[in-house]
Amino acid sequence: MDRLEQLRRVLETSSDPDNPSAEAVAQLLDDVQHIAVVGLSRNLEKAARRIPSYLAAKGFDVIPVNPSAERLLGRVSYADLDDVPEPVDLVLIFRPSAEAGAFVEKATARTDTPAIWLQTGIQAPDEVAAARQAGRMVVQDLCIFRVHRVLLD
Repeated sequence: MDRLEQLRRVLETSSDPDNPSAEAVAQLLDDVQHIAVVGLSRNLEKAARRIPSYLAAKGFDVIPVNPSAERLLGRVSYADLDDVPEPVDLVLIFRPSAEAGAFVEKATARTDTPAIWLQTGIQAPDEVAAARQAGRMVVQDLCIFRVHRVLLD
């Protein structure tokens, strides 16, 4: 089975049937360099720390967004997505669904027009629909680690 077929199977595990196609997701991860991670954790055992650490190890520029930390992964941690001054290609959200919508809205409002990714189990249907309507690529309820691993093989 080729990597796009494997990726289609991973995409099917998401609860969002409107996620981008396997081809679009593969192209996104080929193009992305700068990832703002909202909710990057200080706890080494949480997925919100392990996955961004993995992405940084794979060469992505991971920009921490966590108001409870001054530095994470050797980088300045910003208190809010609005505080990130450098261009961002992707906003990766590790916050509960009840909080995720506000970050989808903030990502949609950015002038650098990043794509938006909500990790497995995280959903913000109304805000995601609005972001897509505004022309943003949004992946919802899907693990970026699983997708990246498929694309490496």
